[in-house]
Amino acid sequence: MTRKLFGTDGVRGKANTYPMTPELALTLGAAVGRHFRREHQGVHRVVIGKDTRLSGYMFENALTAGLTSTGMNVLLLGPVPTPAVGLLTTSMRADLGIMISASHNLADDNGIKFFGPDGFKLSDAVEAQIEELVDEGPQPAAPGNIGRAKRVDDGRFRYQERVKSTLPHGMRLDGVKVVIDCANGAAYKTAPEVLWELGADVIPVGTTPNGLNINAECGSTKPQIAAETVIAHGADVGLCLDGDADRIILIDETGAVADGDQIMALMAARWAEEERLRGGALVATVMSNLGLERFMQSRGLRLERTKVGDRYVVEAMRSRGFNLGGEQSGHIVMTDYATTGDGLMAGLQFLAEMVRTGHPASRLARNFEPVPQLLKNVRYAAGKTPLETLAVQQAIASAEADLTGKGRLLIRKSGTEPLIRVMAECEDEGLLTRVVDGIVAEVKAVAG
Repeated sequence: MTRKLFGTDGVRGKANTYPMTPELALTLGAAVGRHFRREHQGVHRVVIGKDTRLSGYMFENALTAGLTSTGMNVLLLGPVPTPAVGLLTTSMRADLGIMISASHNLADDNGIKFFGPDGFKLSDAVEAQIEELVDEGPQPAAPGNIGRAKRVDDGRFRYQERVKSTLPHGMRLDGVKVVIDCANGAAYKTAPEVLWELGADVIPVGTTPNGLNINAECGSTKPQIAAETVIAHGADVGLCLDGDADRIILIDETGAVADGDQIMALMAARWAEEERLRGGALVATVMSNLGLERFMQSRGLRLERTKVGDRYVVEAMRSRGFNLGGEQSGHIVMTDYATTGDGLMAGLQFLAEMVRTGHPASRLARNFEPVPQLLKNVRYAAGKTPLETLAVQQAIASAEADLTGKGRLLIRKSGTEPLIRVMAECEDEGLLTRVVDGIVAEVKAVAG
């Protein structure tokens, strides 16, 4: 069935605009509570985390009302990273985990992500079942079976101890100067505290959230301020998280930026040397650079590709028995440690390699030469279907013909925003620019 609410990462949209309204959140809470309540009898428990968006209070209350109306007991974690919700869902024996966040989007947007009792994000099939329950309407519990809600004060600290435990035993970060950009988001306390407790000299950026400044000119999508801070303080490395801290972008000591592909290349090569890269493969999406694929092949390893979305990466990892995957955007998934992307854990893996080898970040963050890649986004109006128009389809066909044997083209709708993403790779940068700009022009003409 066609899903109406869920995109590639839960339900997302502009706050106070459908589907991200408190009314829908209440109904969704009641539906998901009903779905997971039926799994077994006895105590029913759900953990809810959020990032620092102003609208998070509204959705937290609405979801709590819907969930408790079905008999679910709600544990409110407050601001925590998304991977903390995955971890605490299992460690606190919850039936369900919920994260209120729109990830790297600005404060006007928000979203609701769900984790099953195993700590992993829900499958498409389960999300479709929940949508059916939303359509059916609520089935409230009897008055004596209404759930309770309470705040949990130690959830963040449980998560921080888990993150620290992923550093090799006995290793410290003493003498390493780290700029940490928390995007004024969910990790604004967690990340600086973890790094400091491990011995690093910490220079924080983006740690003063006010409800409206999450991801605003900071974080993984806007690393310029962090890069300037690295240079100004003579730091060894910069770690840039996004609003819910499930992705990371690196900055080396020269101020150069390294994306998720470079981090995954470093980790895959290291894990393969240690004979702990299961299946001799790394899982990444169709967006990852061709250079990463060539890097893996040169080491006798494989790159397994999925469609875009970190949960599709995780699904492929679980079904095929792999333990390392991620996205170019900075989601790094290590199923030996976590059930979803974890920016801070991935950052610690990079810092551990710096300590182990004594190499600077600039050497470790440049593992392969990327094939020139160009990505442009075109926003479209509600009700428009640009990819179905003849002019756009003809432009895409022409671009594919021009790139035959020279590169590749990827056109897709965003699963979280009303955007058409146009991406191409080609050694000939002139051709690369020409084909992308040609398609973008046609999409803009019909986007509204």
